[in-house]
Amino acid sequence: MAKTYSQALDYIYSFVDYSLTRNLRYSPEKFDLKRMRAFLELLNNPQNNFKVIHVAGTKGKGSTAAMIASILTAGGYKIGFYTSPHMIDFSERIRINNVLIKHIEIANLVNQLEPIIKKVPELTTFEIITGMAFKYFSDHNVDFGVIEVGMGGRFDATNVVIPQISVITSISFDHTKVLGRTLKKIAFEKAGIIKENIPVVVSKQKASPLNEIKRIACERKARLIYAPDHYRVETKAHSLDGQTFSIKKAEDSFVDISIPLLGDHQIDNALTAYACVEELTNLGVKIGSNAVTKGFTRIKWPGRFEIINRKPLIIIDGAHNLDSFKKLSETIRKYLPGKKIILIFGASEDKAVKSMLETIKPFIKILIITRSEHPRAMELSKVESIAESLKLKFESKDNIKNAVGEALVHCDDSTAIIASGSIFIAGAVKENFKG
Repeated sequence: MAKTYSQALDYIYSFVDYSLTRNLRYSPEKFDLKRMRAFLELLNNPQNNFKVIHVAGTKGKGSTAAMIASILTAGGYKIGFYTSPHMIDFSERIRINNVLIKHIEIANLVNQLEPIIKKVPELTTFEIITGMAFKYFSDHNVDFGVIEVGMGGRFDATNVVIPQISVITSISFDHTKVLGRTLKKIAFEKAGIIKENIPVVVSKQKASPLNEIKRIACERKARLIYAPDHYRVETKAHSLDGQTFSIKKAEDSFVDISIPLLGDHQIDNALTAYACVEELTNLGVKIGSNAVTKGFTRIKWPGRFEIINRKPLIIIDGAHNLDSFKKLSETIRKYLPGKKIILIFGASEDKAVKSMLETIKPFIKILIITRSEHPRAMELSKVESIAESLKLKFESKDNIKNAVGEALVHCDDSTAIIASGSIFIAGAVKENFKG
């Protein structure tokens, strides 16, 4: 009997989902690409039927991938975009020209693929979803697939593609139990997406990860384009509606860019996306300058310092590690001068919560501690202990709805409510506030 959409999701999640697994260790035994290759072979290798841009990194990979997809769409190409995790609706993960896959299409895909899934032992949830995305893009004859890595790179289920270009965004500490406890080790995992003789575009990095990426690129004879070495950026204006800046190549005139995404880190991401698009043109892909500027202007990437309400001012941000909380603090300082923050906060159990809260502490009026429904969400009591040690004023609410209500009680014209700590907190607050 054919599955409905909700039954299809239940089926997908009935498999091993390492993103929901506590104390996960990264090992070849668990993350063997042989399963993924066998699965795709049975699907007639749909990932080979379109050109691919493959994007890895700790921070900014989603924003950068969304920018690349938006520019290529504005250039008249049919673009598949695969990303994870979703914030509110599963269909956010798979889209064509920024139109989300329909629920009925997800159900149809699962019904079609179920007999094949049964033939490959020990497939994981993420491997199944990735195979679904590749098949969906192939069936719809996309020109390009912009494919975001799930976690790491070397053993990630997406790392079966042969891309036109690999992209590696900013590398920082995250998933350290899984990827390693040094930036060099994390960079080694991320750089696992670099392929023989395939160019790799790299975002601004600290010295240690950059050196490791360069080493692997050299080993694989992959031409490395380090975006900050090739372009100069001049910032022009910013407001809560967006920001404007110019990008200049050594021998060229400035290109004026406007993006609706806020924060200096988004300019870094835009620079990486621009470098990737330039490299595509070098490879013979026709992309007009109008497509570039239009693509940047039209970028939609929710949950990144996203304003969901103006009065009172409510912002959601998917920051979920120390580096992203530093960037969040910089963005608050730049865009919300003089405002005190009511922070709705929850995080996964493997995060450096004390360091994250310490970074943002100078801005906090009151901390509203809560938790998402994610199995790896940190218990309230643990966050409370950390808040006490930092001498933060806080309240605890065991669900998002009550957390939003409590935040609104403390809100006035001198404050802004920010929901952060994980993409799941950001998404749940957005959903609850709209409700």
